Amino acid sequence: MVDELFDELCALDQVEALALGGSRAGGCFDAASDYDVYVYHKGPVPAETRRAILSKYCSVLEIGNHFWEYEDNCRLNDGTGIDILYRDLDAFISDVTAVVEQFQARNAYTTCMWHNLLTCKTIYDRDGRLAQAKERFSVPYPRQLKENILERSWKLLHGAMPAYDAQLEKALERGDLVSVSHRTAAFLESYFDLLFAANEVTHPGEKRLIQLCRERCPSLPDRFEENLEQLFQDLYRAPDQVLGDVRTIVSELEKRYRL
Repeated sequence: MVDELFDELCALDQVEALALGGSRAGGCFDAASDYDVYVYHKGPVPAETRRAILSKYCSVLEIGNHFWEYEDNCRLNDGTGIDILYRDLDAFISDVTAVVEQFQARNAYTTCMWHNLLTCKTIYDRDGRLAQAKERFSVPYPRQLKENILERSWKLLHGAMPAYDAQLEKALERGDLVSVSHRTAAFLESYFDLLFAANEVTHPGEKRLIQLCRERCPSLPDRFEENLEQLFQDLYRAPDQVLGDVRTIVSELEKRYRL
C-alpha cells in the first residue's frame, strides 16, 4: 500500500525527490511506527491532487496543515500515521547551505535540517539532485559553525541581558508559572543545541534527546541526567527551586566546555 502511494506521488510532474525520515529511515522501527515522508518539489502540488491520491490509501486526512512545515497529516487504512511534508528543494538546500557553509547559528535546532538530509532514506530522486545535496553536505562538522553555535547558545542561556536564566528569575519573582514553563522549554532548546554542537554532532530533533546525547556525545557535563531530572521534578512540584536547578546546569556546562 505504501509503495503504491509513493509511486503515485513520484509520478507527479512537480515532484523531484521523495525520502523517508525518522525511525523508518533506519532500522529501528516496528509495524506501528509512523511514516515521515519528505516530498521535494519544484512547484506546489495542488491540494486537490494530493487529496485524490491520499484518499485511496488513508482513512483520515488533514490536507495542507501549516503549523510548522507545509504538510498533509493522515492515517493509513491500516491505522498507521503518515506525515507528508512538502519542501521546495532549492529553498531546502539554501537553508542547509546557510548553516553548513555560511556557519549561521540559530536560537535552537541549528543543524536539524542538515541532520535530516544526511539521515533520510531516498526513495525517489528523479534528477539526482537530492543525492548531490547529500554528497555536498557530507562534510566534517565545521569548526566555525561549532564556535558560532556555542557563542550564541551560551549567551541565550546565561551571558546576555535577555538570557533565559534571567527571564526565569523574573518569572519566578512574579509567580508566573506559565512563563516559567515557557522559559524552561526555551532554555532546554538552546542547551541541547549547545551540547550537540560541542560534540560536533548534528542535532537529531526534539525526541529522545537525553538518550541520544548519551549515545552520541562523548563529552557531557557532570551529572548530566541527574541535573535534568532534578529540574523536571521541581518544575511543577517545587518551582521555587527551578532557578537553582538551572544555575547548576549552567555551571556544569561552563566547567565542561570552558565557556
